[in-house]
Amino acid sequence: MIILGISGILSDPAVAVARDAELVAAVEEDKLSRQYRPGELPQAGIQACLHLAGAKAEEVDYVAVVRPVSVGPQSSFHLQLRSKFPNSRLVLVGHHAAHAASAYYASPFEKATVLTLDRTGDVRCGALWRASGNQVAMERELHFPDSLGDLYGRVTELLGFHSGADEHKVQWLSTAGDGRFRDLFLEILACRPGQWPRIDRSFVDSERMTRGGFSAKFYARLGLDDDQAVPEPVRAQVAAGLQQAIEQTVMEMAGSGGNLCLAGGLCYNALLVAALERSGRFDNVFVQPNAGNPGAALGAVFHTRHFVLREDARLGIGSFCLGPSYTAEEIKQVLENCKLRFRYLLTSSELIGTAVEHINEGKIVAWMHGRMEFGPRALGNRSILASPLDPYSTENLNAYIKHRESFRKFAASVPVEQASEYFDVGSNARFLATVGRVRPQYRERFQSAILGDDWIRVHTVSQQDNPLYWTLLQAAGKATGLPVLYNTSFNLFGDPLVCTPRDAVRSFYSSGIDALFVGNFLVQK
Repeated sequence: MIILGISGILSDPAVAVARDAELVAAVEEDKLSRQYRPGELPQAGIQACLHLAGAKAEEVDYVAVVRPVSVGPQSSFHLQLRSKFPNSRLVLVGHHAAHAASAYYASPFEKATVLTLDRTGDVRCGALWRASGNQVAMERELHFPDSLGDLYGRVTELLGFHSGADEHKVQWLSTAGDGRFRDLFLEILACRPGQWPRIDRSFVDSERMTRGGFSAKFYARLGLDDDQAVPEPVRAQVAAGLQQAIEQTVMEMAGSGGNLCLAGGLCYNALLVAALERSGRFDNVFVQPNAGNPGAALGAVFHTRHFVLREDARLGIGSFCLGPSYTAEEIKQVLENCKLRFRYLLTSSELIGTAVEHINEGKIVAWMHGRMEFGPRALGNRSILASPLDPYSTENLNAYIKHRESFRKFAASVPVEQASEYFDVGSNARFLATVGRVRPQYRERFQSAILGDDWIRVHTVSQQDNPLYWTLLQAAGKATGLPVLYNTSFNLFGDPLVCTPRDAVRSFYSSGIDALFVGNFLVQK
């Protein structure tokens, strides 16, 4: 039985494939192709996932597609699918139903509340679900324009970032602010106990096309001239007010008790996830790691397996490294074609030892091994690494490699067995989907990675999930006494994670990274 799921046809497309009782592949189209046009089939993603599944298009039994699928008549899109997958049955999955399935069936829970939140998927922008066993049923829904995601996007634009792409910057900027504007944003959201948000439209001016389209009333409440650019000292305060109001509102929407599952684009917000984890309202909180449109491809597969086919056994998401990998011969061919000098490290021990030597010398290392991660976060297979013992590591990473704002900090990867010694963090740190707090005795050691109020991005690594990366962390700990490495995604200039060896070489030589470990090959400048 082969099920292929497709999501994000109009924005952020992705493909996932399950074969029999295993989720075998998932990949975003933009990591493979830079020429995708909205409304088209994600051909590169389909090809890559079928290759990983060892299957042909004519062998696919079900094609599950997440709505919306077209800006025009859907009949032509259906004909494309029929031509591409001649022997398959089509399953159309509602946008938020796919989000809900992606969260619940990926979780370890047999019973849960599921909350899905995004900007606007299929007119819905939020929904609350009750899930038990194999069934997921919607209890309540929120419709555009009463969208938390839309408000977050408007503030993103107000602060000079790009809506739809830079919301994460507002999240991290918020850690430097206080709560002076929280009540203003709560008033805008108009979420009262027992009720869901109903955006007060008097704070929005539909005639304004810039800076988020806020009205004169909004600027007056900020203490600014009408349509004035937000001054630098006020930007963090606005971001903090929004973040705190969103957290409080989502708490009200989620309720309390039992297990909580989260998905939808707003749930990429790691500070929100941490707030829910620490609220004491729930026994457990689980967020689907690739929470936005791409992750809905998983939901399409899960929905088909459990709702359509009535299968009980869950597929699981494993380590979430579900993309392509490359053989030594494929890597060698790229390096030779690029006329590069390289060194081949014969054993894993030599690979680990050499990497630890470079990191301990204060070098920035690119680390590309195994299958590519599904989602925007590097989990140790497509990472840039540095030592927390180097006082200049985060400055070098931000200023000379990633070229990004100083308020955006890097994650600390740590073996799961030793995480509690250094950090207080929830279970979603397995996929870098939450934030933790530094233990007081280590605050000075991790100062360069700390966000406001001792927050730090933590990535807990198990030997089962990623044996090579776990071994690297343990080796770093043996050499220095600190089994922690700073980890950021191996990509540049807003591009997606590198996928291929050629992507890795291009990013390596376009940056200040000192050494590239790709498979067992070492490339140095």
